[in-house]
Amino acid sequence: MLLPVEEALERVKAAFGPLPAEQVSVAEALGRVLADDVEARVTQPPAAVSAMDGYAVRAADVAEPPVVLRTIGEAPAGGAYEGTVGPGEAVRIFTGGPVPEGADAIVIQEDAESQDDRVTVRVSAPEGNYIRPAGLDFSAGVVGLRAGRRLTARDVGLAAAMNVPWLAVRRKPRVALLATGDEIVRPGDPLGPHQIVSSNTLALAALVTEAGATPIDLGIARDNEDSLRRMAAAAAGADLLVTSGGASVGERDLVQQVLGKVGLDLDFWRIAMRPGKPLMFGRIGATPLLGVPGNPVSALVCGLLFLRPAIGVMLGVEDEQPAAETAVLGCDLDANDRRQDYLRARLERGPEGELVAIPFPRQDSSMLSTLVAAGCLVVRPPQAPPGKAGDRVEIIRL
Repeated sequence: MLLPVEEALERVKAAFGPLPAEQVSVAEALGRVLADDVEARVTQPPAAVSAMDGYAVRAADVAEPPVVLRTIGEAPAGGAYEGTVGPGEAVRIFTGGPVPEGADAIVIQEDAESQDDRVTVRVSAPEGNYIRPAGLDFSAGVVGLRAGRRLTARDVGLAAAMNVPWLAVRRKPRVALLATGDEIVRPGDPLGPHQIVSSNTLALAALVTEAGATPIDLGIARDNEDSLRRMAAAAAGADLLVTSGGASVGERDLVQQVLGKVGLDLDFWRIAMRPGKPLMFGRIGATPLLGVPGNPVSALVCGLLFLRPAIGVMLGVEDEQPAAETAVLGCDLDANDRRQDYLRARLERGPEGELVAIPFPRQDSSMLSTLVAAGCLVVRPPQAPPGKAGDRVEIIRL
């Protein structure tokens, strides 16, 4: 009995929990996930300030322009005019300068003409004109960033503006990656007559990094018990071990057989999806193990659907599952069987701007080039009836 994709995903996610927090400087926080809410330590702006270069005036004095006022001082950014603006008076002010006591409006310099200690104001200015009140952006003690947020450049800027030099973030999950098979070699290494280049570890490492975790490359375990057992042991201390290859039913697919001897507790093996049927999940001691198929497309699709959400749980991110959308099917499709399909497809815009998904005619799971060319995966449920061009289908954007 093949396990449904949704149940497999829930079982994977249930095996993890948020990792402990660590402190990082705000300068190193990009891409990290907050473990605690972040409160402002200051009020911004700390006092009412001018939003423009111009003159701080009393709105009542400029209600009927033109009017000539006496300039009694200036308020630069980083400085202040310490006196009070009285009737018929103005203070030269610059962007960010504190609004002096008595003034309640700003006249921008383009609407005024200065000569000696006099300024002619040519327009009226209502109360509050071009004034940023204290706390316009935020006030001390307010929560500016919530726990569980993956920090962007904008978030880093806000944290810095709130005068928060250190942030509590989730520790990055350590994900050990182990490729298996006599037939694979690293990129650039000499190729034997029956060998192929291994791409899975590098691709999965990139996915792990993109998801906010730290990949640990354990290398390539050969198709013998000693090699697999020795290299898998190096995953001790990792938060997750991901193997690629060796999870099928062939005589030389040794992952279950060998790791079973060192305590592999298998949760499930084989799920109702394509590509990715021989997905395996379990635990070796304290280390969860996710075994993805060796075919490159299967490995990456399983990484997208299962590995990334697992990392999201460890980081305390609410939902790292790829967002499902709908698009118009761009060609006919045959009826589906008992497995949920994830079809690589081009993603285009139709004549009226609608999204159109056009699955590639060949979906072989060894064809990494079509995954790169794809704009989305078309999701077809088990036993889906034949699809017709123009039907609405669920997609996952890539």
